Amino acid sequence: MVTGLNRRDLLVRGGGLGLGLGLAGLPLGALQARAARLDLPAIHGLISGLVDSGKLPGLVASVGIGRGAPQFVSHGTLAFDSKVPVGPDSLFRIYSMTKVVTGMAAMHLIEQGKLRLDQPVADILPRFAKMQVLDSVDAPIDKVHPAKSLITIRQLLTHTAGLGYAIVQTGPIQKAYIAAGLASGRASRQLLPGEVRVPSAPSLAAFADRLADLPLVYEPGTQWSYSYAQDLLGRVIEVVSGMPFERYLQQTFFGPCGMRDTAFQVPAAKAARLTSNYGIKDGKAQLIDPGSDSIFLDPPLVPSGGGGLVSTPRDFDRFMAMLVAGGISGRYRVMAARAVALGGSNLMPPGAATKGTWLEGAGHGAGAQLGLGDKAGVLGWSGAAATVFRIDFKRGIRIAIYSQHMPTSAYELYDKFPKAAGSDLGAPQLAI
Repeated sequence: MVTGLNRRDLLVRGGGLGLGLGLAGLPLGALQARAARLDLPAIHGLISGLVDSGKLPGLVASVGIGRGAPQFVSHGTLAFDSKVPVGPDSLFRIYSMTKVVTGMAAMHLIEQGKLRLDQPVADILPRFAKMQVLDSVDAPIDKVHPAKSLITIRQLLTHTAGLGYAIVQTGPIQKAYIAAGLASGRASRQLLPGEVRVPSAPSLAAFADRLADLPLVYEPGTQWSYSYAQDLLGRVIEVVSGMPFERYLQQTFFGPCGMRDTAFQVPAAKAARLTSNYGIKDGKAQLIDPGSDSIFLDPPLVPSGGGGLVSTPRDFDRFMAMLVAGGISGRYRVMAARAVALGGSNLMPPGAATKGTWLEGAGHGAGAQLGLGDKAGVLGWSGAAATVFRIDFKRGIRIAIYSQHMPTSAYELYDKFPKAAGSDLGAPQLAI
């Protein structure tokens, strides 16, 4: 039962591989074998501290090097009232970690010549040809002026299209998003305190059309602003590929990578593996979405490319391992190496402002933040229920942690986990 929470609260590269592990000079096979036996004391300490103190019921972390098998660290249970241990095959709501999957799906289409990085979105979705922009971020939605340029695919990939987000914006535009059934993500069957729930847009096509009818918050290409960009990109992918977005992800990534448990809906047969999600208020956990009766057991009307997937630590590690291996998973080439490299590069439009935002001092790849300078080559993001990943393309490192609590800031896993992993691996660059 949720009480006292409001909506805002919820809210294979050989060169250099292993140098940060003190294993320089060892052949790749030896590096991977040594990596599978790492002690990982800082990660163990972080996880056991949160579980043994009673703050969280259970967490799972994964660490992988190159194409080697991952090492998992698991502690606790699926829920506070469960005796079932969490593990690599437990199901977690990964929310905005979905964005990198959507972004890399777009990279795959760009490599095939079906999309262009700087192509106007209006070429695919004509309703975006004549967008209006708010006169100021908090202006009434009828105080607008014509956009000076068209939204591009690059801008969707990097949150620089000028779009807003119901979880970020305030004032009239936020109310307009909610009224149009564009509220972000699914959290609970319950009506949470402070939440206004209206019927969702009935399809991804309708979602895109309704978004096109509302003004932009910024001029396209001028400002980094966390947004509906990857949700809209899902519709672009759907139109360009000629198949439903969820089917495209299944055929392109989930099937070839062996990601058997990753989807926008949890089948009833898998519900026993679904974790429960909690809201943290004043240091206390309050049940938001029980695994046994989760809203993710229902099919979504809109498959959200920005935050709709449920996955397992084992599945998502397979996705990260495919990227680290330059697009190869097992015997399959899932993506072209050039497509992966492009998605893992800084795609920010020249001149786009980031000062005062989460992205200040960093770059942006395909659906995720990208480190710059001595952190170059590190791609990562987090999910709203406290899941975090990092991929270090230069050194062949992949890490992730999985909790289920909101807000992510409650225990600062987005910051503490990369630092813990960096300590264990001698890889401080993971803390982008």
